Amino acid sequence: MVMNPLLKNIIAICAGIILGSVVNMALVNAGYSIIPLPNETKNLALNEAVLLFQPKHFLFPFLAHAVGTLVGAFTTAYIAFNHQLKFALAIGCLFLFGGISMILSLKAPMWFNVTDAIFAYIPMALLGYFLAAKLKFRH
Repeated sequence: MVMNPLLKNIIAICAGIILGSVVNMALVNAGYSIIPLPNETKNLALNEAVLLFQPKHFLFPFLAHAVGTLVGAFTTAYIAFNHQLKFALAIGCLFLFGGISMILSLKAPMWFNVTDAIFAYIPMALLGYFLAAKLKFRH
């Protein structure tokens, strides 16, 4: 049975958003156990705690954003019936908008905000597309 192309593309986008978000949250949570937050931040709101973070505390948030976007874009491009690059970039833009909303709501250092916005979303979406295309055409 052949699946309707529109339905397949909708499933691809939904799967990319879901899997990318799951990977993002898993890496953020794993990061807290691998690189614990400073003790002084335990009773603070995140917006206040981020002011006490050292550069090492931004490693896993960056990885979460980058790898989450990569997985989301890869999944979407791999499943999509057509327009794989457009859909992968759409996932990258969606995650970028989420990143921009975090930039606007948190007082993270400017170096992190710039690095995150430039390298974690669109480049990872493109990489996800290219990896999916390579894997798809191999079969």
